[in-house]
Amino acid sequence: MNFKETLDFLYAQLPVFHRDGASAYKKDLSRTFALLHHLGNPHQAFKTIHIAGTNGKGSSSHMLASILQEAGYKTGLYTSPHIKDFGERIKINGQFITEQFVIDFVEKIKHVLPEIEPSFFELTVAMSFQYFAENKVEIAVIETGLGGRLDSTNVITPLVSLITNISFDHMDLLGDTLPKIAFEKAGIIKPNIPVVISERQPEVAHVFTEKSSGCHSSITFASDYFKVEKIGYENGKMLCNIYMNNISFIKLQSGLVGNYQLKNLGGVLQTVEILNSNGTTISETAIKKGIELVLENTGLKGRWQTIDQNPLTICDIAHNEAGIQTLLETIESFQPKQLHIVFGVVKDKDLNKVLSILPKSAFYYFSNAHSPRALPAQELKEKAQLFGLLGGAFDDVNEAVACAKAAANTADLVLICGSNFLVAEVEGV
Repeated sequence: MNFKETLDFLYAQLPVFHRDGASAYKKDLSRTFALLHHLGNPHQAFKTIHIAGTNGKGSSSHMLASILQEAGYKTGLYTSPHIKDFGERIKINGQFITEQFVIDFVEKIKHVLPEIEPSFFELTVAMSFQYFAENKVEIAVIETGLGGRLDSTNVITPLVSLITNISFDHMDLLGDTLPKIAFEKAGIIKPNIPVVISERQPEVAHVFTEKSSGCHSSITFASDYFKVEKIGYENGKMLCNIYMNNISFIKLQSGLVGNYQLKNLGGVLQTVEILNSNGTTISETAIKKGIELVLENTGLKGRWQTIDQNPLTICDIAHNEAGIQTLLETIESFQPKQLHIVFGVVKDKDLNKVLSILPKSAFYYFSNAHSPRALPAQELKEKAQLFGLLGGAFDDVNEAVACAKAAANTADLVLICGSNFLVAEVEGV
């Protein structure tokens, strides 16, 4: 099989979350352990950092990987889902996994697939560990897919664990309260392994302290020590002052912009502090360059990504209430004359919470990804009308974007958001 045929084989043979939804989520680690045992346990061949959370785990993962690269380490990075290319999931120093490795790996392991019956995600986790081991990475940043406790990545023993913001998402799988969701995320806390919590949230802080206490693991709430202050924007970067214990600590230019990065940066910096205290050498210069050059170093897509300047057109994968709320706060600082929102969601989203916070003053272009999980644009339009959100329905997101840009003037802002899968189909991302 060539590369396309290999991916088609995987998509056809295995449960895939973006296509099948909850039925593709396997609630135990037995298949992952079976795959890794078959491969000789490659996940034990390199050091790791483990990251979970509702919002911010992808951005934090990429910032940490970029910092480690700037510090001179051969760095692996595993994230999901991919936006455009399968290779976005598995990288070494920002370079996609090679197509030939994917072909050879699947050829080597496909005979055990009927016996183990892994999901697509479980197989890609095992693939990433094998790739990192064979290429002798020194340290790998591993992002959970969904949850943490039962996530396929939760087979590693990391140097440090990082848990970002907790908010409502995937409630059908993780629980219908923030403490229940936090309990699942807290599952990545390991005995005697330090854990960083990016943001102290009163509703869930006790979940993490109880879990860390039971594991005899040191715990740090980064927001207790780090204050991140946005100064403004310059040349596409977000300028920040960082204070530690109310004392000026460092000035940064962040390649990732958006108010949600203010929460992520503290967690990233605290994680670096722990790495430095445990023998990993990361200089202030590496921190600054890693955060400034995160997009260049890692190729991250879909986080306040500018795809056009006139009118300003932004793609962002924000898709739940907390993510959308913070995204709207970022937009306020740009003060657009008129906001045009191209919006699409998946069927299993808690849509009412998201629709209730979207601005009624915006013009809407409702659309859908070409995925079985996508909510049809016309149905989305009808639901949105109940919340006073008015606009047209478009079966193709690029048609929706074209209409939004044609209607906008140079002082307006066009925003495309609501779903990873919608953003993935946008030309120019």
